[in-house]
Amino acid sequence: MESATIHEKVNLALDAIRPFLHRDHGDVELVEITDDLVVKVKLQGNCVDCSMSAMTMKMGIEKSILRAIPEIKKVEAINIPNPS
Repeated sequence: MESATIHEKVNLALDAIRPFLHRDHGDVELVEITDDLVVKVKLQGNCVDCSMSAMTMKMGIEKSILRAIPEIKKVEAINIPNPS
């Protein structure tokens, strides 16, 4: 799959989850898609300091991206700690 197509699909997946993030005054920014198909995002607004940010990442953002683009290997937020 072409890099531009992957970027478009990831952005569409993020657009689908954004209304839920906006409801809590948060957002997400696509930072990078690595050559080995790891998507790196940055949480913004209230999502950065929210105690539920790890859950938002796993059950919202990551799930939305992986459903839209199964080739993606992993989704990481660069500005929140990885849940154990």
